Amino acid sequence: MVTIAVDAMGSDHSPHSEIEGAVQAARDYGVHVILVGNSEILEPLLEGKGGKALPVEIKHATQAIAMDEPPALAMRKKRDSSIRVAATLVRDRIASGLVSAGNTGAVMAVAKTVMGCASGVDRPALAAIVPTLAGHAVLLDVGANVACKPHHLVQFAVMGDLFCQMIVGIRTPRIGLLSVGEEESKGTDLTRDVYRTLKAVKPNFIGNVEGRDIYNGRADVIVCDGFTGNVALKTSEGLIEAVLKLLRDELSRNLKAKVGALLSRQSFKRLKKRLDYAEYGGAPLLGLRGVTIICHGRSSGTAIKNAIRVAKEFSENQINARLENELQQLVVTAAGRS
Repeated sequence: MVTIAVDAMGSDHSPHSEIEGAVQAARDYGVHVILVGNSEILEPLLEGKGGKALPVEIKHATQAIAMDEPPALAMRKKRDSSIRVAATLVRDRIASGLVSAGNTGAVMAVAKTVMGCASGVDRPALAAIVPTLAGHAVLLDVGANVACKPHHLVQFAVMGDLFCQMIVGIRTPRIGLLSVGEEESKGTDLTRDVYRTLKAVKPNFIGNVEGRDIYNGRADVIVCDGFTGNVALKTSEGLIEAVLKLLRDELSRNLKAKVGALLSRQSFKRLKKRLDYAEYGGAPLLGLRGVTIICHGRSSGTAIKNAIRVAKEFSENQINARLENELQQLVVTAAGRS
């Protein structure tokens, strides 16, 4: 049975969402979950959700890192935080993966320090799977690295390429660089430098893509720095929520619209499910020597449940080890060519 450690104290709705998600995952996916956090708070809530009869246990941690705390300072001062204890369980191979909906910067800093990076990776990248008109695409980085250098984005492209092959199932993903125009000369000094390198080393690099291309299926992997990626992702989430609400309002405006809504109910349910970030179960932090899945701070129990599922699948398919092997082979190949 795969064991997943869950930071139970980090999200906006902690620990309720984490407990609900852990119980659902243990029941539906046959996974063993370790909830990490204040046991005095967690134990009665877990019992109230019926978790005592399931493979869910509690690992006590005396501290929690808040959303607004500076990651580096929190990591140094809170050495018994729920995030650090959970990451240590993965490092020590007590758990196969970590799930957290807490402070993204703190999760990345702690996971990188405790687990370490894969060979050939300077910074882990947060990869989000997004729906497109053609199926799905991988957008990275979406928040782990706000300030990046050109070689960081090149590494993101390599990891995104491999991740898209392994998880999305696209044999030769089309890699695009997110910019403000398609022309090579457009963008910042960072994007222009990255463009030149990717053009030289990645045959499947298709050039710059714009914001509208994230969802139209033009590219299978979209590469950007964490600041840009996070803004793009959060803007998309807000737009989706607004469109769905506007649609509901319009469909309840009069009797004719209500009848049409009733007849189209299943289609609307499928659309909502396809667009709901909770269904994708969080974003993996690629490039670590340990499975780490980071969820939205507002994650529901369903989102946590699906994140645990993703962590389980990553572990069972040894995605991190395969990524590291591929990266090492690329480094050797590049050294041979030079």
